[in-house]
Formats: sequence, C-alpha cells, structure tokens
Amino acid sequence: MKEGQTLWSREELILAINLYCTLPFGKLHSNNPEVQQLARVIGRTANSVAYKLVNFASLDTSLQERGIKGAKNTSKLDKQVWNEFNQNWEELPFESEKIRAKLSQSTIEEIYHIKETELPKEGRVREQMVKMRVNQAFFRRTVLAAYNSTCCITGLQIPALLVAGHINPWAVDEKNRLNPRNGLIINALHDKAFEAGLLTITPDYLIKISSSLKEEGTSASATDYFLKYDNRRMILPSRFLPERSFLEYHNSQRFIP
Repeated sequence: MKEGQTLWSREELILAINLYCTLPFGKLHSNNPEVQQLARVIGRTANSVAYKLVNFASLDTSLQERGIKGAKNTSKLDKQVWNEFNQNWEELPFESEKIRAKLSQSTIEEIYHIKETELPKEGRVREQMVKMRVNQAFFRRTVLAAYNSTCCITGLQIPALLVAGHINPWAVDEKNRLNPRNGLIINALHDKAFEAGLLTITPDYLIKISSSLKEEGTSASATDYFLKYDNRRMILPSRFLPERSFLEYHNSQRFIP
C-alpha cells in the first residue's frame, strides 16, 4: 500500500462488489457517474474505486473461464469479502444497500422509491418486503449488466421487453435465487417457453427446441419465433456465465425433448 492510502473496510468492499455486479464490464472506469457517486459516498477517489472494481475481476471465476484475468493486486480482505458475497447472494446485496443508505444519510425506501403506503409501518414483515424488492432489483440489474441488456436467444436489446429469468426456478432453488449464474436475460416470449420446458440451453450453451414445437413446423410463426434458433449458440454474457450444473438440471428435469 502506498504512503497516505487507507485500507478498505469490509463495508466499503461490500459496496464496491455490489457496484461491480451491477455495472456492465466495460463501464468499470473512473468516468462512470456511478463509480464517481460511490467514491463520494465512501470518501475515496473515483480512480481508487475503479481500480478496486478491476481488481475484483481477478477473483471472478466466470471471467477466468473466458481467459480474462483482471488486475491481481487484491488483498486478503478483498478475497474474503468477495467469497462471502458470492456464497450468500440472499443476504449480502441487501446488506450492501443498508450500508449505502446509512452512508448516504437516507433510507432504502427512499433510494428505491418504495412508497410508505405500500408497506406496513414497522416490523419484520416490512423488512422482508423491502428486502424482496431490493434483492429482485439487484438480480435484474446484475444479469442485465452481464448480458449488456441483450436477449441471449434473439439479441433483442429493448430492456422493457427483457426478463431476468432463472434457470433453476425461484421456488426450487432458494439458495441461488439471486446468483447471477442462475440468471438469463431473455425476451418475455422465450422466457415463457423456457419455463414451460419448450426450449432449453445445453451445458455447451446451445439452444434446443422441444419436438412439440417442431411438430408445428408448417407454421410460419413456429419457424420465426422458435425453430430458426434450434442448435444455435446462445449469446453469452460478458461475465457470470450460466452455471453448467443449473443448465444440466433444466435439460434433464424441465425440458420436454
């Protein structure tokens, strides 16, 4: 560490990892307004925050799988908090938002524009409702950033028409509800087909269409919306590659061959 620099705290690192997750990989730089905003909140320079974000890339296994190494000047605490965050997607994103609200002298409700009329006045139910809203927003932002707001099937780039879908369903895999490697950015039609088992993505990232849709092959709509994508490679995210074991589950347990 250079003279005059201060060590990063656990709270600061949790905030930085949250930002790392929710920014597209190409926007982890000091000119990004969100990087500058976090720098102001924690009292550091934008360059310092940007460099920390690039350091996290060296810990991201989904980038390592693609041969991207990132900067390697990580500390023991960096690795510890990174692992803690990645092993507890249900709690750490929400904790990071509570920290951000505290340091910003605000509330999570104000930051996320949650109306008081939508919530109980106090108590555990209120916190659970706020936590669910925050976590769902975090998951969507993270997966959108990973896929650069692009449908992994069609390449559609209209966020309002895109869903942050789960590979292992929400009700089936509670532990990985917020794990971005359990997420796909997919348009609403193909998300519905994925949920119904009418299409899947193999562990080799190939799109497969159910034979039940192939029986509709004489239909122009079946061809245009489904059959032309059969055996195509999905559009891969820049990071947080879909976990192969989750894809294997969908292939074997959810897909209708």
